[in-house]
Amino acid sequence: MADTSPWPRDEFEQKLRDKEALYHINHPFHKLMHSGKLTQQQVQGWVANRFYYQTAIPIKDAAIMANCDDPEVRKHWVQRIIDHDGTAEQEGGIEAWLQLGEAVGLTRQELWSYEHVLPGVRFAIDAYVNFARRAPWQEAAGSSLTELFAPKIHQARLDNWPELYPWIDEKGYRYFRKRLTEARRDVEHGLQITLDYCDTREKQQRAIDLLQFKLDILWTMLDAMWMAYIEGRPPYHMEL
Repeated sequence: MADTSPWPRDEFEQKLRDKEALYHINHPFHKLMHSGKLTQQQVQGWVANRFYYQTAIPIKDAAIMANCDDPEVRKHWVQRIIDHDGTAEQEGGIEAWLQLGEAVGLTRQELWSYEHVLPGVRFAIDAYVNFARRAPWQEAAGSSLTELFAPKIHQARLDNWPELYPWIDEKGYRYFRKRLTEARRDVEHGLQITLDYCDTREKQQRAIDLLQFKLDILWTMLDAMWMAYIEGRPPYHMEL
């Protein structure tokens, strides 16, 4: 008879971390990007589509908070919204991404209009936000653990892009620097929630499956960008 007892905490955590092999840093689009093989137009396409994701993150986090009945969790989780939306005194991640857009040659109007957002990218991101609205807050929080793998990808951009893409204005890198510390802090909190909540094998497997769901969202976004910007086959003849 199969063992259905919960995995030990450290073993469960390792199973979550093992999902890094499927993180979108390994997508062919990212491999081209991080080897300096994208054109300016292709980089612009990635930045424009990812901006839709950046603006969806605080909406997703607000949905998690709306479903959360634990004030201690909300006290910590609200910082994620502040990090992206900013405050009256401090710019947030959305503003930093707008600066990245300008650094690669896009205008703020182009980004905010979402005119370059591919249907597949929009569909994937909207699916993630809708999931966060409907799911138990603990499950939605756990799906955010792709942040386990994010610092590595941000550091790689900071290390390599200035040489690979010298035409990108230096001010565009503020977002990646900002997220190095924020993502590590968020991971510590989010991982604690997931490890505490998942006290049965069923919950643990569900958390692993939902982390895979989030990885699928990120991968699918890049699939759409690959078709549009690498294969030159955008849907409905969309052009950047």
